[in-house]
Amino acid sequence: MTDRYASFVRSGAGRALVKRLGLPDPPRLRRFTPGDPLLPGPFVLDGGGRLADRVGRMLLATGAAMRDTTPDVADPTVRPNATNGALIFDATAVSDSNQLRRVYDFLHPRARSLTPGGRVVVLGTPPQECTSTRAATAQRALEGLTRSVGKEFGRGTTAQLVHVTENPDEGTWVSLEATLRFLLSGRSAYVSGQVIRVGAGRAVAPTDWNRPLDGQVVVVTGAARGIGAAVAEVLARDGAEVVALDVPGAGDALAAVANGIGGSAVQLDLTAPDAPQRLADHLAGRHGRVDAVVHNAGITRDKTLARMDPDRWDTVLDVNLSSQERINDVLLERDLVPAGGRLVSVSSVSGIAGNRGQTNYATSKAGVIGLVESSAPVLRERGISVNAVAPGFIETRMTARIPLTIREAGRRMNSMAQGGLPVDVAETIGWLAWPASGAVTGNVVRVCGQSLLGA
Repeated sequence: MTDRYASFVRSGAGRALVKRLGLPDPPRLRRFTPGDPLLPGPFVLDGGGRLADRVGRMLLATGAAMRDTTPDVADPTVRPNATNGALIFDATAVSDSNQLRRVYDFLHPRARSLTPGGRVVVLGTPPQECTSTRAATAQRALEGLTRSVGKEFGRGTTAQLVHVTENPDEGTWVSLEATLRFLLSGRSAYVSGQVIRVGAGRAVAPTDWNRPLDGQVVVVTGAARGIGAAVAEVLARDGAEVVALDVPGAGDALAAVANGIGGSAVQLDLTAPDAPQRLADHLAGRHGRVDAVVHNAGITRDKTLARMDPDRWDTVLDVNLSSQERINDVLLERDLVPAGGRLVSVSSVSGIAGNRGQTNYATSKAGVIGLVESSAPVLRERGISVNAVAPGFIETRMTARIPLTIREAGRRMNSMAQGGLPVDVAETIGWLAWPASGAVTGNVVRVCGQSLLGA
């Protein structure tokens, strides 16, 4: 779907009008293309916390260049000419609110130094793991800082806070690298203002970071079109053997997706009573396991609650939420998801903020968040991660049917002033499905361009 406003403001006449009237100015987002360098310029890393040394070595090993912090601060004449691809601050040593000034002192002189599509990442400690109330207070304050930076810096810049456990194991470091590779690259173009937790646990680094899903069997539900088709394509690009699943009525479109990526197609109505067992039988017989399950299938049946008939309520809850529970239960009960497996569900910002006319949909998507949060501690004991993505306004056939005024509001009410693309959701799901991301669990990551709606 074409965003005609964004196309107009990138023209000569459009740029002049935007500047004169102060209209929304959608930037060109830096999206991922295989073979791209991690960053469009050098990164600056500072903070002196417990993570900085290893993170610096980790990023240098990717081929990224690190800029010396000293001249940037000491010589003001350097700042206007210095362009950076990323600003990374290790705030794990911040243990008192007075020490938050360190983050300001790092970001303030460099705020205008980022290239278009630059990245800001602050590394912190989960407040609940802090040993004092003052430290927990300061670490929690970082959330407001990063979210504000995401709204201020502009030009496609994203800003994130990454909480890293106080007791890291080797899995933590592997998953931290996976997370930084995602957040610093063009894969995260439409993800900003997020808090991501990296804990301890099972995670395996790939032999080749360009194919982080090599040898992995991944199921994608609702794969015939839209976001699901994009997810299947991204996972296959990253090396996965994709089992694409959708209802029989979408059989032709599903076959086209599966054939296009060299995967296999399964026609199955997830609401059928025997659907979980049939899927489990198929996976057991063809593959012997499933390394990752992407619960993408979802529907809308919109009406205000007063006008909503029971069938609209029941159908949406069954497809969007209950079917995920039933499938997970059977696959886990039959041990088809091995240690190191990953479950990724698609929620929505509607499940966080609610939405008029979508009580059924918002309930189901909030339930998906509840499923992730309640399952994560239990599945961690089995070495299995579970996370969710929560898309905002994504340009699909479904959003194309939204009335123009509402559609334009959805596009502009975020820090990027534009709608996202299905590939933005797919890239985020891909990262969470990597074996290297196994120590990232219990997260709900919004893919919404930092929408103004919700938390």
